[in-house]
Amino acid sequence: MSGEDAPAQQQNAVDQKQETKPAEEPKAEPPKTESAPAGTAEAAATPAATTDKAPEEETFTYRALVLTGYGGYDKVKLQVKKGKPALKAGEVLVRVKACGLNFADLMARQGLYDRLPSPPVTPGMECSGVVEAVGDEVTDRKVGDKVMVLNRYGLWQDVAAVPASHTFLIPDGMTFEEAAALPVNYITAYMMLFDFGNLRPNQSVLVHSAAGGVGIAATQLCKTVKDVTVFGTASASKHETISSGGVTHPIDYRTKDYVEEVRKISPKGLDIILDPLGGSDTHKAYNLLKPMGKLITYGAANMLAGQKKNLLAVAKNWYHQFSIHTLSLIQGNKSVCGFHLGYLDGETELITQAMNTILDLYKQGKVKPCIDSTWHLEQVGEAMRKMQERNNIGKVILTTEPMPEEEKKEETKKEDKKEDKKKDDKKKEDKKKDDGKKEEKKEEKKKEEPKKEEKKEEEKKEEAKKEEK
Repeated sequence: MSGEDAPAQQQNAVDQKQETKPAEEPKAEPPKTESAPAGTAEAAATPAATTDKAPEEETFTYRALVLTGYGGYDKVKLQVKKGKPALKAGEVLVRVKACGLNFADLMARQGLYDRLPSPPVTPGMECSGVVEAVGDEVTDRKVGDKVMVLNRYGLWQDVAAVPASHTFLIPDGMTFEEAAALPVNYITAYMMLFDFGNLRPNQSVLVHSAAGGVGIAATQLCKTVKDVTVFGTASASKHETISSGGVTHPIDYRTKDYVEEVRKISPKGLDIILDPLGGSDTHKAYNLLKPMGKLITYGAANMLAGQKKNLLAVAKNWYHQFSIHTLSLIQGNKSVCGFHLGYLDGETELITQAMNTILDLYKQGKVKPCIDSTWHLEQVGEAMRKMQERNNIGKVILTTEPMPEEEKKEETKKEDKKEDKKKDDKKKEDKKKDDGKKEEKKEEKKKEEPKKEEKKEEEKKEEAKKEEK
């Protein structure tokens, strides 16, 4: 995490504390009476209005997923918060319907994503929902608007106060799940392919994790340009899906060397490579570029190995970190770009332009988010597991829809079984240790037996010498 991020994080911590304060009803409230002359009817009515309003704000509660510390799936817990989030000027209050799960959220859980403040904090960079209230200075949003939201964090909850400029109107026909699946993946893919990559007809593109959210978005966007050849890596079970979605040459990265497979089909190399992996794969990507080719790196997924931070995987990724001299770039006629949507949170105009283009493509039927599965907030651990184990095809979504009681009971049973399994595993582990200690003692006894025999023999010899004397 960069040191430059520290002041912003401190400010975010302050903002978080402020979020729990009761908020005044924006727009809908009557004019403030503080300036009214003492003794007027308006001034006299003020205490009554305050009294009527206070109970609602005091009893307002909402659920939020909170990262309580770095580690496994159980570190993200569903909590109930009190008090309506306060609205600042330029903000809107959104009743959240669906949230997107991103790879960055998995890395954040392990403390590997520097754009999320330190725990406790509510993750979530994208969501969709309905505007419930608007703050001062908001002119282009109104109560009842259906919107999708892109924010640095804080969206995995029932309600969220966000800048109006971070919201985008949901087109007719788009579901809340689709809207929650669109901002991060499609803006990332669009800006890499068109702003950095300058994608043109008859070019070739390598898309890693082609069955993931960014992978599917990138493939769909490639198909909006004539005769683009898409190479996509994914496990064999996903090849049929990604092929039907537009991947020209699917490659099973688990059983084949994707570099060799690409070279067989395109000996000169590729025009654009999107690299979310990092480490040694970035080196491979650079060497796969043809002259005038562009490598766009946008992640370090190779650092993620297991539920908790794997120091070996992190160290290995950093050891193989790609580095190149500018002279090599000149001589190779290649370019290397880095993309991180989290660091563009202040570039509202740039983001809005990209989003407007993407929404136009959606309306034309050229792009459409692919939803893998939808999970209740209570099931966030299972949702994260599915994505981290690469078992998803498309976007994993969290819904704020209350979980039915029957499902809750089933979840409780599953959790109980997991706990029982943990206890059983611990007992087995303890038994193994005990058995091991017993075996060690037996071995020690076996080793002691010859020594005892030798001692007895020596004693007999000594006795015999004494008798001879």
